[in-house]
Amino acid sequence: MSHTRTSHRQAHRAGSRRGRVAALLTGALAATGLAVMVPTTSTAAAACTTPYSATQVYTGGMSASYNGHNWNAKWWTQGETPSTGGSGVWADQGACGGGGGTTTTPTPSQGTCNHPTWVAGTQYATGTVVKYAPNGQYYVATHDNPGYDPTISTWYWSPYTCTGGGGTSPSPTTTTPNPGGFVVSEAQFNQMFPNRNPFYTYSGLVAALNAYPAFAGTGSDTVKKQEAAAFLANISHETGGLVYVVEQNTANYPHYCDTTQPYGCPAGQAAYYGRGPIQLSWNFNYKAAGDALGIDLLNNPNLVQTDAAVAWKTGIWYWMTQNGPGTMTAHNAMVNGAGFGETIRSINGSIECNGGNPAQVQSRVNAYTSFTSILGVPTGSNLSC
Repeated sequence: MSHTRTSHRQAHRAGSRRGRVAALLTGALAATGLAVMVPTTSTAAAACTTPYSATQVYTGGMSASYNGHNWNAKWWTQGETPSTGGSGVWADQGACGGGGGTTTTPTPSQGTCNHPTWVAGTQYATGTVVKYAPNGQYYVATHDNPGYDPTISTWYWSPYTCTGGGGTSPSPTTTTPNPGGFVVSEAQFNQMFPNRNPFYTYSGLVAALNAYPAFAGTGSDTVKKQEAAAFLANISHETGGLVYVVEQNTANYPHYCDTTQPYGCPAGQAAYYGRGPIQLSWNFNYKAAGDALGIDLLNNPNLVQTDAAVAWKTGIWYWMTQNGPGTMTAHNAMVNGAGFGETIRSINGSIECNGGNPAQVQSRVNAYTSFTSILGVPTGSNLSC
């Protein structure tokens, strides 16, 4: 892998990270975005979600109703009225009805525990309560969604309390994500990255886990280790074995300021180049990641190259929340059995998959195979894309 970091390596972050090549070349940001697209599976008009507000900040995946249609934001936006024009931030989800756009989000409340088990990929309507088998807890759908993981999709799901009843009751013990620490020991981490940059500390990685407890903490011990191996294999490929902290091609630096965003580039035109294990870049991606993590990365992008925990958090943020050019998050690909190949698709899409660059795909697969061997778990199927 070349480590001169060509522009396509940066441009796909938060939505279609690699797909941002088109955005860089044409300025057509409408072709890509941050959103997890919610398909409409019913021919009947869906219920209208919360009405659009010009003063509210919307980030990728958030929805609003406007003029009898539901809309999904592809990336961060404020004050842009939902339409198919403009910057292309809004995706039309079709006509809605049944409440005139004033649907009230249900408040989680106590009830009887006779709810079905959550199934990935199943369409769930607002108000549906499910049991999440990996931790035995219950969740209520706060927005319609096609089976997103309740432990990471806080926009679509909220915890739900229930007791008694004729159905299944909550597990008497709660599964703690990453019990006793990360599923990869420090010795194993050092074995995986013998030549890593000292910046990428194991302690920084462990400190970052609290941002997304479901990361490498969902499912069986085998699945947890497979997900950890998959994440580490991909970021190893991105950074040359955790050697590079920042993008090496400095000529690209001025390219990552999208001046159409209302917040601009307060840290400077050339301040949003690739940094960290996932090589986060573009002002809108720093804004989105910072908003999600509660860190002002828009004004302080250098935190991603000076604070190891922050750097690791940006990588885990992408892994847990962004579909990229794929159809699912890398996290969901691993915990729902889609396989390692789908994590590659979520990171690089057709640039590598479908014969785009088989050598790059194989490099990632080789790293994953090596890391699962170190962790003592099988690779699972569907390694390639």
